[in-house]
Amino acid sequence: MNQSRRDLLKLPMAAGAAAHASQPSGAAAGKPRKVIDEFDPANIKISHRVSLRVSDDELLFLKQIGLRFFRAEIPLDASLDEIARQRDRFARFGISMYHCAHYAHQSPDILLGIPGPKRDKDIDTCSAVLRHLGRLGVSVAVLDWLPANTFTTATVERRGYQTREFNLADFRAKVEKQKFERKYSEEEIWEAFAYYLKRVLPVAGEANVKLAMHPSDPPVIEKMNGVGRIFRNYEGYRRAEQLAGKSKHWGVRLCVGTWSEGGDQMGKDVLGMIRDFGGRGKIFDIDFRNVSSPLPSFQETLPDEGFVDLYQVMKALREVRYAGPMVPDHVPQLAGDTGIKRAGTAYCISYMRSLLRRANEEVG
Repeated sequence: MNQSRRDLLKLPMAAGAAAHASQPSGAAAGKPRKVIDEFDPANIKISHRVSLRVSDDELLFLKQIGLRFFRAEIPLDASLDEIARQRDRFARFGISMYHCAHYAHQSPDILLGIPGPKRDKDIDTCSAVLRHLGRLGVSVAVLDWLPANTFTTATVERRGYQTREFNLADFRAKVEKQKFERKYSEEEIWEAFAYYLKRVLPVAGEANVKLAMHPSDPPVIEKMNGVGRIFRNYEGYRRAEQLAGKSKHWGVRLCVGTWSEGGDQMGKDVLGMIRDFGGRGKIFDIDFRNVSSPLPSFQETLPDEGFVDLYQVMKALREVRYAGPMVPDHVPQLAGDTGIKRAGTAYCISYMRSLLRRANEEVG
């Protein structure tokens, strides 16, 4: 039987109408699922990592693309008073300082566990910053533990933009070099972390600021440049959680790109981490990016072109009712970009907002 093209196009429409008609209607079908508003306090908070000293013009741009939260990148020379003043400046553009990155914890004396007054003084600085952030109403302080890291073995071009590449073979053959005067074992680094945590975690609790730990990037690798690496997989986070006891103020800064770089060597994949730590309310911060492939070699990509289905990540976070911040990570510089990379930032933020809207519609 011959059918016109128009008749063929009508078939799926008719089937859809029939399926809809077969569903119960009105009260029998129940009320339509309520979709959470994007800016509901119980929703994911799309944010961006921004220097405290960014210009007012850049803040206006961020407001125009719909940003309401930011992770403050705080220079080490910023005074506590400056942090407060800058928070108020951002607030005049409707952008709240929800989370912060202050890098006093990156002192080698802290990360390597070098005993002495220098380590204790640096930890005191970390504690003072946490107390101040608590007074300012900041919810999350982000951390990492990377004393001898190599992030990149080459800069390459993808789709016309420059991006980071890491190749494990190239790292071993061309880059790796002992960074400090001696090697540090993984257990020594665990001891350093435990010492820091014992001093700082009670302060975080008193200040009501959550500490969110970033994974080792790239992950999996047991030692880099002569230093053991402790947040390279799921088991590292489980061990750290045990050290933190029952504290509600220590948890995960889940970098989706970093975790995906580890592939099947992480102990759990990204969705597994979300269901485990996120399901228990222990994910406090999200870095949202994609990568081309897992180790032994990967390139960072814009969110739409990597191997990770970022919609499934967004959906899983909504399913566990994650309500913390999420930032685009390592935004590439697109044509004409300067400063905060407006084109790249708008691209990533818009993509994330679209994924979140779809997840809200599906999850409720």
